[in-house]
Amino acid sequence: MSIEETFTQLRARGEKALIPFITCGDPDLETSRQALFTLADYGADIIEVGVPYADPLADGPVIQAAATRALRRGTTPTQVLDLLAGVTAKIQTPLVLFSYYNPVLAVGPDAFIKAVAVAGVRGLVIPDLPLEESQEILALGAAHGVEVILLVAPTSPVERVTRIVEQSQGFVYLVSLTGTTGVRAVLSTLLPQRIALVRSLTAKPVAVGFGIATATQARQVADWGADGVIVGSACVRLLAETPAAERLEALAKFCQTLKEALRGSP
Repeated sequence: MSIEETFTQLRARGEKALIPFITCGDPDLETSRQALFTLADYGADIIEVGVPYADPLADGPVIQAAATRALRRGTTPTQVLDLLAGVTAKIQTPLVLFSYYNPVLAVGPDAFIKAVAVAGVRGLVIPDLPLEESQEILALGAAHGVEVILLVAPTSPVERVTRIVEQSQGFVYLVSLTGTTGVRAVLSTLLPQRIALVRSLTAKPVAVGFGIATATQARQVADWGADGVIVGSACVRLLAETPAAERLEALAKFCQTLKEALRGSP
């Protein structure tokens, strides 16, 4: 199922999308594989999977540390895609790859997008790819059935937001705060206005990420009008800090709690 189709079905049911994020390879590849099945079984509508990278400039300390651990274990983009190919063959939940541009460039954009498509991955987020340099990736994504999702920063002026939402595929990724990813105790008071602005400029789904860590926050963002909520650092930290024997059960409970909160949103 495509990302677009997923949002269409959710809207028809009056639901908001839960989009958890994990760093692939942390604490190890097998745990990542099991975590993807767990998330798909316990409420995730779309799952974002991070390719570990040595200089993750958009990520806060939790995801940076996870990427470092995964790289020290030798995790490579090829291993990530091989793992995802085995998962996508068995689940319906769309997977979105989160990768910085350097791994894309190292392989070559065309070869990278083809590999993503062959793995059955439905979407791609490249956080350090600016709009002005995204046309090749957008065209390759369209050609190979990979929806390339663009990010809207909280500081982007209206004219730029308009151009980003016109080009973004699948959904629009609205960054909730200035700075890096990570758990925040309080969401920005400006976020409702930003959601309303983006919603006024496009009919595409709008998903909000960065800083959302609890069911209460997820519900709040959904109530403000977001079509989806992305929860990253909280999932990554749970997998890193929970004893191995309890990880998947804890992840399942957390995912269920988040999804239940979103089902209660208008």
